[in-house]
Amino acid sequence: MSALEKQLQRWIDAQVLDAATAARIRQFEETSGRSFRWPAILAVGFGTLMLCGGVLLFVSSHWDDISPAGRFSLVLAMVAVFHVAAGLHGTKVPMIGTALHAAGTIALGAGIFLAGQIFNLEEHWPGGFMLWALGAGIAWAVLRQWPQALLGAVLVPFWLTGEWIVLTEKYPGSYSIPAQGLLLLALLYFSASPEEGSNKPLRRALIWVGGLALIPLIVTVLFSGHDYYFWQHRAALPATLMLAGYAVAYLPTLAFAWFTRKKNAFWIFILAGWAAVLAVVSHAPDLEKNPMTYLWLAAGAIVLCYWGVRAHRKLFINYGSAGFAITVFAFYFSNVLDKLGRATGLIAMGILFLLGGWILNRLRTDLIARATEGAA
Repeated sequence: MSALEKQLQRWIDAQVLDAATAARIRQFEETSGRSFRWPAILAVGFGTLMLCGGVLLFVSSHWDDISPAGRFSLVLAMVAVFHVAAGLHGTKVPMIGTALHAAGTIALGAGIFLAGQIFNLEEHWPGGFMLWALGAGIAWAVLRQWPQALLGAVLVPFWLTGEWIVLTEKYPGSYSIPAQGLLLLALLYFSASPEEGSNKPLRRALIWVGGLALIPLIVTVLFSGHDYYFWQHRAALPATLMLAGYAVAYLPTLAFAWFTRKKNAFWIFILAGWAAVLAVVSHAPDLEKNPMTYLWLAAGAIVLCYWGVRAHRKLFINYGSAGFAITVFAFYFSNVLDKLGRATGLIAMGILFLLGGWILNRLRTDLIARATEGAA
């Protein structure tokens, strides 16, 4: 809870303010000076990343020259310094305090893996992500700051994926299952509502994480499922292990969506089915030449655009339009361009870019207008 929220709650409890006046004060404070926050946010964000990167680079370059006792002391100091500095300066400049606490939690991960080298714990490397996620969870429970929750939301899937990789290393072609789970989780993060409920910075950060991870994870699902075709004659994944993998990949995300969004979770269930079918489609022997691959990717983009219209989310429409365009161009380059001559191929590509881009932009703007009208 911010200092403003504490003051407003104290005044409401003392019956100095009513709830409506407090809401107007919150709205005023959120909107005033918003344009001046971005330079500060960028400066603090990049400063935190460079600070963490510099510390890790310094430690790694001098690691061999430090004694084991010095290494362990350095690992502890690296985590403590950031959190102590945040505690000293966080009350005066909350943004700096939040950034330093985040740097401390990031340094905790580096410290865990460096300590693993000291005590030879790297044999089961997913345990490092588990401890890191646990540290982020404890930090969030104590500090209630969104970077700690964001780190936990990223690290827990990393840990589970690592456990699956270690568990199934004897069964090639089994990586499609965690890829599907990560794709579904990215869709859940991407569909977070930035304005509803509390923890707005966390919701916005989750949208960024989901949006950045979505396309790489779709590609990962395609090619990890494609590996199944080449490894299908090797040792098969046991049925019980496969069912457990699918349960962990799908059920927690779907359950969380159901309990937090109720009827709005319908779209996550639809996209879960889309992700599962995408993995099945990717089992084709010639993935790049298979028309079903592109049809199913285009169907996912259309569903995302339709969801954007129904939920009045312009972001979904823009992202779905971009995904549809990428799918069309990928199909053209993999199935059409090599069948045409160079001159004809360039002419067709120019027409596709100009005419197709114009049509797609018209459709996109019409969908955004419908979404805006529905919201009004």
